[in-house]
Amino acid sequence: MVALAPLPLGSTEPATVAIWCIVLGVTVILASALEIRTPQLVFIGLAAVLALMYGVVLHEQLSVHPWFASPHPIWKETADLLQIPIEPSVSIARNQPLFAIGAPLAALLSFLSGLLVGANRIRAHRLLHVIAWSGVAYAIYGIAIALVDPATGIFRVRPIPLTSTLVNRNTAAVYFGACSVIWLLLVCEQILNDRSNRDASRINHQQLWLARFVLLLTMMVICLLATFMTVSRAGVSVSLLGFVVAVVGFLYRDLVGRRGVFIAVGAGCGLALLTLYFLAGNVVARFYEGVIDHTRLSIYRSTLQMIADRPWFGTGPGTFASAFPAYRSDDISMYGIIDRAHSTLLELAAEAGLPLASIVVIGWMIAFGVLAHGVRTRRRDRMIPAAALSVGLLAALHSLVDFSLQIPGFAIVVFGLLGAGMAQSFLRSDTYALSKG
Repeated sequence: MVALAPLPLGSTEPATVAIWCIVLGVTVILASALEIRTPQLVFIGLAAVLALMYGVVLHEQLSVHPWFASPHPIWKETADLLQIPIEPSVSIARNQPLFAIGAPLAALLSFLSGLLVGANRIRAHRLLHVIAWSGVAYAIYGIAIALVDPATGIFRVRPIPLTSTLVNRNTAAVYFGACSVIWLLLVCEQILNDRSNRDASRINHQQLWLARFVLLLTMMVICLLATFMTVSRAGVSVSLLGFVVAVVGFLYRDLVGRRGVFIAVGAGCGLALLTLYFLAGNVVARFYEGVIDHTRLSIYRSTLQMIADRPWFGTGPGTFASAFPAYRSDDISMYGIIDRAHSTLLELAAEAGLPLASIVVIGWMIAFGVLAHGVRTRRRDRMIPAAALSVGLLAALHSLVDFSLQIPGFAIVVFGLLGAGMAQSFLRSDTYALSKG
């Protein structure tokens, strides 16, 4: 799933999302219950609470007789204008919330699949490698398309921004940034393993170690190059921040106190800025054009007005494009259709209401807390919660200013890794079974 989800244009088509939901649902059903421990049960319960809250919102939006919400006033206004009776609805677009359930359901099922399957350390490591290698394959394809015109087969005079199989360059940037982070952690693990794993033949060991190190480093560079070629300012920035979080998290137990952590973070941020300046000149040039997008700020202000008018249950999941024109500010050009809030959190609050958006935020905070616990306490397999923490953080930060997590092809990867990372943040079930045996 995590290998195939980005392939069909980010899995944005409803039919593709439906197929992934079926596959992920089967995965959850068939996952072994023998490896489930108490922490996984707690997380499953929290996911059930989130699903229950989302179900209440759907009931209010779809029901002819809602329990709490009042119908949207647009239906009465329309009935008065047309002089005909019209059945009101809480949603601004009747039944649209039912059609929009696919993407969040796929993300939730991906998280549960990662939580259940990732309880086994071998499968969790396999998940990391599948994400990393599939990311390299998509990166190579994207670089080739950006450099070579597929219609003529000749090199382009000026490379186009890289999107690969994703729908836009911003989502591609965070996807390849996430893959780069995983490759970086594999490089770090390779370096640390050299201390304890040595073959009888020193020369053979060094040759094997060097070959593997060069391979891992090359794969990381390919994914990082793809990230830079997207020319996405926010995507590249959060990806480099993910690098810092990943390395600091992986080496956390080797750092001396809080001072060591602060020094490592400062050094990592400095190195990330130097990397951005010297290796991503095309991205730096876009920063010179301006950091603040005034059109996007106007969209945010209009979305906040939408939230203020319907704070409890919103206008209905999947109805942002229908509801936004009534709030469109004069500061926004009339050219084009605004179908995204360019902030997943604001769009969620506008469509589904502040209570559900608040629960989602609390869920992310719990996830980050659990992953941070895993980074602090785990000795073996610390790379898994470190990868989940860094990738989850870069995805969450980017989704505050864009809609990358609303693309199922990327969300399935992130939430699957998030579930495996949380499962590996506590005592492994296989270790527990071995100790009991």
